[in-house]
Amino acid sequence: MIIVFKPNISRKDETAVLKEIKRLGYRPHIMRGVARTVVGAIGDELTHQSLENLLTLFPQAVESVMPVQKRFKLVSREAHPANSTIEVRGHLIGGRRIQIMAGPCSVESETQLLATAEAVRAAGAAILRGGAFKPRTSPYEFQGLGHRGLKLLAKARKETGLAIITELLSEDHAELVAEYTDIIQIGTRNAQNFQLLIAAAKTGKPVLLKRGLSMRIEEWLLAGEYVLANGNPNLMFCERGIRTFETYTRNTLDLAAIPIVKQESHCPIVIDPSQGSGRADLVTAMCKGAVAMGADALLIEVHPNPAEALSDGAQQISLDAFARLMTDLKPFLEAAGRA
Repeated sequence: MIIVFKPNISRKDETAVLKEIKRLGYRPHIMRGVARTVVGAIGDELTHQSLENLLTLFPQAVESVMPVQKRFKLVSREAHPANSTIEVRGHLIGGRRIQIMAGPCSVESETQLLATAEAVRAAGAAILRGGAFKPRTSPYEFQGLGHRGLKLLAKARKETGLAIITELLSEDHAELVAEYTDIIQIGTRNAQNFQLLIAAAKTGKPVLLKRGLSMRIEEWLLAGEYVLANGNPNLMFCERGIRTFETYTRNTLDLAAIPIVKQESHCPIVIDPSQGSGRADLVTAMCKGAVAMGADALLIEVHPNPAEALSDGAQQISLDAFARLMTDLKPFLEAAGRA
């Protein structure tokens, strides 16, 4: 159920309503907007008592009580009609400006990471991406530098001022990764690892949830529900390509997911054109399409020498190519009103 408070509700009345919600067997989840405060009451509406009486019990405090029709309740626009924004080191994700997250697929060395960080910052990126722990299809492929990679990311942040996003692979590493990063990424292979999602949510860090390889959009939104339901309002979805019958590209980037997620959810949506196509020569075109479709951020893989990359070199663009990409994107950002 969704409870909408009246404007300028007193703290005393708010506390009384929340107490009543709990007494009736629900767990309140508070979402504060500019003009309204909304409460998502989480619980089994078949076994718990009705919340409709809140309207009569607290007429001075409660504006409306509405059932949520979607299976995903907290990520739904029914629960939160206005767009949510996430602030990361002074940068707003989900606001007017499209944020650029860029960096190597894997952190390989201090030289590689710092050169990339300096270059993407100079070209206009606000957030540095880089994998310290890498999930690889083969156990014999490069698995990342682990804790050392996290330390290098922290050093790059200190020297450049860029925020950091990196992937979390294990519940055991949740606190360690949260100590170093500004955004926790949950990758496609773990998109329905619900205990990992809960662990990420409980760190309090913003969570970027990538879509699973064969995930339907409803399943993706329901996976995101685990983050919000565990007390973390800072969730963003990331479309990174799905597996289809097509072999010309590594994955099929589903740009239609942008307006669908925008319609169904208040959470920001990010596009990863690098994983989405698996081809460096398609990254610029995919970025332009994502901007036109309404994406809130782009997650781009950039490497000083893609031919020598220890992972996914074919989809990473060079430092010079990234600078050209940022220039080429300007008219598209301006046309979309997102520059």
